[in-house]
Amino acid sequence: MREQFYRDDKDWTIVEGSVLDAQFMGSLGTFDIVYSWGVLHHTGEMWRALDVVDLAVRPGGQLFLAIYNDQGVVSKRWRFVKRLFCSGRAGRAVVCSVFIPYFVFEGAAVDIVNWRNPLARYTQYVSQRGMSRFHDVMDWLGGYPFEVAKPEQIIEHYLARGCRLTRLITTNGSGCNQFVLRKSDPDRDGR
Repeated sequence: MREQFYRDDKDWTIVEGSVLDAQFMGSLGTFDIVYSWGVLHHTGEMWRALDVVDLAVRPGGQLFLAIYNDQGVVSKRWRFVKRLFCSGRAGRAVVCSVFIPYFVFEGAAVDIVNWRNPLARYTQYVSQRGMSRFHDVMDWLGGYPFEVAKPEQIIEHYLARGCRLTRLITTNGSGCNQFVLRKSDPDRDGR
């Protein structure tokens, strides 16, 4: 981003770190808004990541999260598929040979039933999603580690840490549940 848009701006600090490193996260300070969209469930230690990211939220600040919805057996199947995809070339070939045709034919069937042009799903995808349909499918299939949670698990987790839920959007499928949580501020909340 800096190289492309702000080449002459010297007020940039670029660091690399892990949300699982509490010392690193603590060194960043606290913020009014912390935004983590669909990444903490790919750390391999989601519950720890949820704890550590909370360190970055100042009292009274907001945490915006998107965490994969727990669908029970369906989620366990996807975890297996994703692990197989990431196991090496053979696993990737097996997963791609099954799921790429499945996604293509499923999408075409939905479009035809709904009287939409099946090609538009691909030609308009980048403008709607920011990446090609192919890259999005690869991102989904290769998204391992893959952890999930029920909405009430996330809410209870943060309630126990002094946060309250201010907004929730749930999904019935394999997408993410979306949370906005506000961290308590003893100075303001105590009045």
